[in-house]
Amino acid sequence: MQTVTTRTVAPPIIASRPWEYDEEVNLTIDLDREEDGRWIAEALEIPGVMCYGETRDEAISNVERLAIDVIADRVAHGELPSSALGVSFRIPDEQLARQ
Repeated sequence: MQTVTTRTVAPPIIASRPWEYDEEVNLTIDLDREEDGRWIAEALEIPGVMCYGETRDEAISNVERLAIDVIADRVAHGELPSSALGVSFRIPDEQLARQ
């Protein structure tokens, strides 16, 4: 899988205590295509958040949904502030060009 280096606005999601910040969480989606044709998408800033899809769009949709579920669960358990629910996703240009 190709890794893309990016800078996030918010601290990494894997913090051990709640943060105090007012900015949204920005996540980068990394895409790769398996030999069998399936797509895999990963939210780079949240370890373990990766999903397959039959199409690139399906993989992206699946990983966005899983990332939001993980963040919402962490907010519900007091691990993240509610401002972390302001999530945005970014797919680097070189990833969008891949077919």
